[in-house]
Amino acid sequence: MDQASKLTRTGLLGALVLHGVALQQAMLGTQHLYIGWALALSAAVWLGLVVFWLESLLIRIDGLQLLLLPAAAIVTAIAALFPQAQLVPHANNPWLRAHLLIALAAYGLITIAALHAMLMALLDRHLHRPLDAPAERSIVGRVLDAQPPLLVQERLLFRVIWIGFAVLTLAVGSGSVASITLTGKFLPFDHKTIFTLLSWATFGVLLLGRHIRGWRGRVALRWTLTGFAFLILAYTGSRFVLEVILHRG
Repeated sequence: MDQASKLTRTGLLGALVLHGVALQQAMLGTQHLYIGWALALSAAVWLGLVVFWLESLLIRIDGLQLLLLPAAAIVTAIAALFPQAQLVPHANNPWLRAHLLIALAAYGLITIAALHAMLMALLDRHLHRPLDAPAERSIVGRVLDAQPPLLVQERLLFRVIWIGFAVLTLAVGSGSVASITLTGKFLPFDHKTIFTLLSWATFGVLLLGRHIRGWRGRVALRWTLTGFAFLILAYTGSRFVLEVILHRG
């Protein structure tokens, strides 16, 4: 590893620490828990950067920084411009508090996995296009040319999925305990629970298929995006799910 790479990695670590402290102060700075869409987006990108920074200790993935660092700067600015967040009721319950933080982490990691899958799909299409003259290549094309090889990206994708699946499993488990503590029910039978379990099952099947049948490439990308879609539906409003998906008044 050259000196420039070490300095870059050290600088990125410092930025991650500052970003993490800012998130902690914004969401957990008091005895309460505050969650807003901008904070959730910022936390998702921060988690993705942490995973990729740790991965960069093992393999060279410098090309991803061309996309990750601008994304982190943008979401940090968005969180600063839209600091509004909602106070979460009953967050003084330790199980509910832990569940919400774990669920937010799972949501963030799977969001990063889905974005990474879309990047891989774009890179796959880019690699199968005829080569243009260097002067005609777009900025997007040059950024894609700088990305790590698809095999390296695929290995990184599955590591993020494994971590996300493990955290999602913890979210389901902690949610069960919190539900029993607050309502006496094992799990509430609502749209959030149903779609979360569907997402969990989808990623479980994907990882099983990867282990047993060696799923990769476009098959893996489709399963990743399907699991992410279920998770998105889990966190959309119940009104949308009831009226549009289930056709109830």
